[in-house]
Amino acid sequence: MNEDNKLVAELARVLSNSRIALSGEINDSMISGIDLDVIASKIVEGNRESTGFRIISTDELKKMLEEIKTEKIPVPIEVIRSSDFKPDAADIEARFEINNRPIETIEGGVPDFVSYFKDRLYKMRHIIEVQGRRAIVNEMFDFAHDIEALKKSPEGAEKSVIGIVTNKIITKNGNLMLIIEDDTGELRIMFLKGTSQQAQSLFESGSAIVNDEVLAIKVRVGRGGLYIAKEVIFPDVPIKEKKSVETDVAVAFLSDIHVGSKKFMKANFLHMISWLNGETNPNQKELAGKIKYLVIGGDVVEGIGVYPGQEKDLASSDIYAQYRELFSYLDAIPEYIEVFVMPGNHDAVGRAEPQPAIGPELIKDFNKSNVHMLTNPSVMKLEGLEVLTYHGTSLDSMISAIPGLSYATPEKAMIEVLKRRHLSPIYGGNVIVPSKEDNLVIGSVPDIMHMGHIHKNGLANYHGVEIVNSGTWQSRTDLQVRTGMVPTPCVVPVYEMKKGTFSSINFSGEKTLGD
Repeated sequence: MNEDNKLVAELARVLSNSRIALSGEINDSMISGIDLDVIASKIVEGNRESTGFRIISTDELKKMLEEIKTEKIPVPIEVIRSSDFKPDAADIEARFEINNRPIETIEGGVPDFVSYFKDRLYKMRHIIEVQGRRAIVNEMFDFAHDIEALKKSPEGAEKSVIGIVTNKIITKNGNLMLIIEDDTGELRIMFLKGTSQQAQSLFESGSAIVNDEVLAIKVRVGRGGLYIAKEVIFPDVPIKEKKSVETDVAVAFLSDIHVGSKKFMKANFLHMISWLNGETNPNQKELAGKIKYLVIGGDVVEGIGVYPGQEKDLASSDIYAQYRELFSYLDAIPEYIEVFVMPGNHDAVGRAEPQPAIGPELIKDFNKSNVHMLTNPSVMKLEGLEVLTYHGTSLDSMISAIPGLSYATPEKAMIEVLKRRHLSPIYGGNVIVPSKEDNLVIGSVPDIMHMGHIHKNGLANYHGVEIVNSGTWQSRTDLQVRTGMVPTPCVVPVYEMKKGTFSSINFSGEKTLGD
């Protein structure tokens, strides 16, 4: 192999782990301009059934390169708007604001780690204390200034203290010991497993507490440094009144499209785009014509190298081709609809959260003024309604940690997130950007909270906050079959802002709900 062929040498090095070599006739000019990871993935996938050592010939490589180049060219999407479709939203001026989350990356040493959790504690303490001032039963919120101050309280005193949870332990007697700390010290609190209804309810509340969350606990000071839990006080959200919106428009929510996956339900997705363009039955034209905003909550493409063995699940092994195909679909959405796109854990922006918006290196020459790239998470104001949208990766750790939660009801897990006023309460459950500030705290209470990730639709209302999980456009995967998860693909939640109600439009078959 010619020493000048540096690209070939690098490709050969990557392939050596799979016991694959390249013919000596292959040179850099053949593979120049093509992502080496894409070529390697294509070669490995094409030789998955082979046993022993393999040498890739020039003809084999040329054939694979032609396939890769074909993948890079998206098939044009032709959508013809129905001639009798006169959407009301086309004549209404959009009113929206975008508040992307700051992405502050630092080295992530011990001092930075401490700063991150101090910031979380201070922000959450403020939220809890504000909630306390709003509470009717003020004695529940008789706060000790800090843990050290609580330890000076006399025996029999009852006070609430705010701290961050560092551990949960079941004792040999079946009681629950919770360890919390703040910047003054550590406190061990016992949840006693009693037989009364009140004791059982309190023990259940203690069991639902997760590591790393910040909360307040009302305790009774016992003998010998024993602190008995009396009440759990989550940061929570106050009950809020529904905001009135005068403009009769609607927002549709999507997520987990997974363009580039063999399981991507392309025909159904195109059906949805045709619906937005008025190709639907008369009963649905009015609602389709109200859509002014479309929020897409991450995992817009399948990505590459997200999990072991993903190559066999890819319809396209070129990440740029996946995004090109996605943008060809977005290009077919009517221009009067404002489209907001955020990344998820499958997208090529790095997995650590908050995630930056999909950048120009992936967008390339796609340029439409009605398509806006968001960070994950983001907060928007649409017609005056505050919409918090987050891909939802932390739902995995919440479902695993809290008894009674399951993938079948993502809205219940989302409510638990909202109660804690933090989008990722369990540190390490998903990758978090090392930073001095915790930018995943839910400061302002949204009117709508939107997530995806779970591939299961869910709707709920909690304390006046509309909760929506927008499902997926990917059919059931092998992993979901093995784990018993059943997705709800191709169901689009649509919120009519003036009415203040959700509808679920089903594109999983030939017709939509309401036909």
